[in-house]
Amino acid sequence: MKDRLFDFYSDELKNNILRFWLPRCEDTLYGGYLNCFDNRGLNLVSYDKYTWSQGRFLWMFSRLAATKAPLFSDDERKLFLRLARQGYEFIRKHCLIAEDDFRCVFLLNRDGSPKKVGSYETLDMSIYADCFVIIGMAAYSAAGSDRTAYDFAKKLYLSVKDRVKTGVFNTLPYPLDPSYRAHGIPMILTNVAKELYEAALLYDVAFKENLLLDMEETATDVLINFKDENDLIHEVIGRDNYKIGGLLGQHINPGHSIEDSWFIHDAAVLLNRPDMSQTASRIMKASFFKGWDEKYGGVLHFVNLEGNPLKFESDSEEPTIKLVKGGWGDKLWWEHSETLYASLLFFRLTGDRVFSDIHDKTLDYVKNHFINPDKNIGEWIQILTREGRPQEKVVALPVKDPFHITRNLLLICELLIR
Repeated sequence: MKDRLFDFYSDELKNNILRFWLPRCEDTLYGGYLNCFDNRGLNLVSYDKYTWSQGRFLWMFSRLAATKAPLFSDDERKLFLRLARQGYEFIRKHCLIAEDDFRCVFLLNRDGSPKKVGSYETLDMSIYADCFVIIGMAAYSAAGSDRTAYDFAKKLYLSVKDRVKTGVFNTLPYPLDPSYRAHGIPMILTNVAKELYEAALLYDVAFKENLLLDMEETATDVLINFKDENDLIHEVIGRDNYKIGGLLGQHINPGHSIEDSWFIHDAAVLLNRPDMSQTASRIMKASFFKGWDEKYGGVLHFVNLEGNPLKFESDSEEPTIKLVKGGWGDKLWWEHSETLYASLLFFRLTGDRVFSDIHDKTLDYVKNHFINPDKNIGEWIQILTREGRPQEKVVALPVKDPFHITRNLLLICELLIR
């Protein structure tokens, strides 16, 4: 069983996902990466470069180069490291607002010059973009033995922490009124601290204790303030840390919660907190069963916890509410890849066959709906209607992003060889 799964996932990673992106993602003219493809992967529709995706590509190629899984030849690893290096150089040169201003520009032109988003005058429109640059820099510092990349990541991390503490930051593509708090912030910071921790072990051992404290703080924040008595994570709570009513406060993003379950587990391992890991496994299970679409199969993008889980009545113009109402029934590629990894992880940790069943059920859906039937393309279909039909629709950013799928396929392969 384990060998069969390894063969399947390694083949999917190497011969479908990476075959699509190599060499088409590399910008040989200006550096960095191109990924504004349509959903089907047929056409490059823009040369815009979102710092969000640039950081993710950097993490991806760095981790592919450094993985201990028996997946790649020496020549392939050298290719990944070269791609990571050229992305690192582009990001380091162009991502900051100014040379010593450690805030990231959200959107760049192809040549790396800053580009405003719509009518916004501010260039640093998403702290999430900063976070992806941090994990990319941290991973590259390890894979490329580059202390300078670590130092950059650390400075940016401290800037992010300071902005989150003061509340002065932006969160495109999901702006939120400052009277609320979003689950995504402590969630991503748990993962960012863990990624930076791994690099700190190489260059800055004294700082690892700070990162452990940060991981404990953000993971505990989610478990105490965002999780409810049913082990479901509310995506939005009040600034005072109380649960709020209405659609804004009573919806979950099942895939987001599932992703955070393994973020929390990773922190729990480093913190020697088995209780935290056990809670994470319950979150994963509860999120899947709340989010699974019994009518059509697949994991729903959003679920309403007030009454009928598929009833989304609200007249509010709050961006998050509009997002939930407009896309609750969508089936997204990244949420299903997160489910595949998290279910296997918690099955290996607990031996609970429920997780194995979740994995198998999700994999059947993925094979029948997301894996591209056109083998000349290979990369997964990005977004489906509730009924499972491909649709051309922007998800978060107008890009096709291999980050979640590549990360989860790689993590699955690494898990299966332990």
